[in-house]
Amino acid sequence: MNDSDRLRLQHMLDASREAVSFIQGRTSEDLTRDRMLLLSLVKEIEIVGEAASRVSAEYKAAATGIPWSRDQEPIDSRVFRP
Repeated sequence: MNDSDRLRLQHMLDASREAVSFIQGRTSEDLTRDRMLLLSLVKEIEIVGEAASRVSAEYKAAATGIPWSRDQEPIDSRVFRP
């Protein structure tokens, strides 16, 4: 794994952990009532998607246990498409 991939994966892990910490003890109703919570989660998902889109093709090919997008579309584009 090259340093760039390592950094991208760390960004993905950090953002994922942050998102999980935001929703601890929360309900789906909290998302409709708390716009700051919702926008914070959206931002963390965007960070994961952007970092994932920049992981090298070589690493993605080697990391077969991770369900990388087949069309390489960033996850945030798929999750938040109108």
